[in-house]
Amino acid sequence: MSSENSQTKWGQFIPLVTVFFFWGFVAASNDILIPVFKKAFDLTQSQSQWVSLAFYIAYTVGALIYNAISVLMKQDVVNKLGYKNSLALGLVISAVGTLLFYPAANIGSFPLMLSGLFIVALGFSLQQTVANPLAIALGPIKTGSQRLTLAGGINNFGTTIGPLIVSFAIFGSLSTASEDVSIESVKIPYLILGAAFIAVAIFLKLSPLPDRPNLVESVDDDASHKGSALKYPQLVLGMIAIFVYVGVEVSTASNLPAYMEKDLGFAIKDIAPYVSLYWASMMIGRWTGAVEAFTDNVGTQKILRFIAPYLAFGIFLGVNAIFHHDLAPFYVYGLIILVLIIADMASKGNPARMLLIFSFIGIAAILIGMFTKGMVSVYALTSVGLFCSTLWPCIFTLAVSGLGKNTSQGSSFLIMMIMGGGIVSWIQGYVSEFTGIQYSYIIGVLCFAYLAYYAWKVSGILRKQGIDFDKKIAGGH
Repeated sequence: MSSENSQTKWGQFIPLVTVFFFWGFVAASNDILIPVFKKAFDLTQSQSQWVSLAFYIAYTVGALIYNAISVLMKQDVVNKLGYKNSLALGLVISAVGTLLFYPAANIGSFPLMLSGLFIVALGFSLQQTVANPLAIALGPIKTGSQRLTLAGGINNFGTTIGPLIVSFAIFGSLSTASEDVSIESVKIPYLILGAAFIAVAIFLKLSPLPDRPNLVESVDDDASHKGSALKYPQLVLGMIAIFVYVGVEVSTASNLPAYMEKDLGFAIKDIAPYVSLYWASMMIGRWTGAVEAFTDNVGTQKILRFIAPYLAFGIFLGVNAIFHHDLAPFYVYGLIILVLIIADMASKGNPARMLLIFSFIGIAAILIGMFTKGMVSVYALTSVGLFCSTLWPCIFTLAVSGLGKNTSQGSSFLIMMIMGGGIVSWIQGYVSEFTGIQYSYIIGVLCFAYLAYYAWKVSGILRKQGIDFDKKIAGGH
C-alpha cells in the first residue's frame, strides 16, 4: 500500500474542516439570538424556540430537496456537481441567508429573521451531506472515524467561541453593554459571517480538495433487504434515537438562557460564558473519547484520558479570559469532568455500553438541574453537554451496522432526523409555559430514557445479526 493511500491527506483535510467550524459556530450562536429576539419581539418562550425550529427543520427540508432533485435528475446531485463544487454551493446558499438579516433588522421582522436562519441551515444541510463522507475518504478507511473525531473537535471549537463572539458583537464591550439592545445590532455580525462564507467557498474552490473522491462502498452479500434500509430495525429505532439525541443536546442549551435570566436573575449579556461552557463540554467529552485515535499504547491512553479533557477545558478558560469574563465560577467544573472520565473508562469502547451509561448519567444531571437551586442547577444542566458529547457516533454506528449496500441510504435518513433539535426545543419551550422553565427539562429526561432503551434494544438486535463491538468507535457531529 502506498504512503498516499495509507495516510490522511492533510493538505485536503485541513481546508475541509473549516465548514465543520461554521456549523458549530452558528448553531451555538443561536442560543444567544433566542433571548435577544425574545425581548426585542416580545415573544413567549415557545415562540422564541422558533429560532431552533427554523434552523434544524432546514436540515430535513434540505435533505428532502436534495433527494427530490436527485430523483428528477436520475443522478445523485453531489456526484453530478462534484464534491468541491457542492461544498462551495452550500456555503453560497448559507451566505444568502445571512443577507436577510439586514432587511429583517431594518423593518423589525421576526419571520424574516427566521427565514434567514432557515436558508443558512439549508446550506449547511448540503455541506453536511458532502463533508462527512469526504472526511472519511481523505485517507484510509480504518482511520476515517478518527478524522471525523478531529473534525468534530473543530466543530466544538466553533460552538465554544461562537456564543462569545456573537454576544460581544451584539452587546459590545462589558463596560458599555446594555440590556436594551437594538435588534439592528445583529446586522453587522451576520453580514460579516456571510462574507466569511463566501471567502471560504472561494478558498475551498481553490483548495486541493477532490471533486471525485474515492469513496469506499460497503459490500453485503445478503440481498434480502436490498434497497430497503428502513427494513432494518436498528436503523428505524436509530432514527428516533438521533431525533431525541439532537433534541436533548440542543434544547438543553437553547432553554438555558431563559432559565438563568428568569429564574436566577442573570443579565442576558452575562449568560454567554455558560452557553459557551455547555458547548465546550461537547469538545471536552469528544477529546476524552478520542484518545485511542492517537496511540495504541494502553498506558499512554490512560494518561491522555486525563490530559485531553482538561486541555479542552483549558481552551474554554483561555477564550473566556480573552473576553475578560470572570473565570472563578468555572473552576469547580473541573470536578464534574472527572465523572465523564470515569464513565468513559467504564464503557470500554463499546458504543452500546457507552450510550447506556452516558444516558443514565444524563438523566441524573437533568434531575439534579430540575430539583436544585442556583449555580448547582446551572452546572448540572451544563454538564449535559459532557454526556451528550460522544452519543452521535455511538448512535450513528449502531444504526448503520449491518446495512451493507444500504448504508449510505440509511445515513441520509439519520441526517434528516437532525430536525429533532428544533422540534424538541420548541416542545420544551411550550411545556415551560405550564411548568416553568426548570421543570420543563423533564422533556430531556424522556429523551435520555429513550436513548437508554435503544442502547439496550439494539444490542440484542445486532447480536442476532452476528455483529459485536469490541473496539471504540469515534466520531462527531
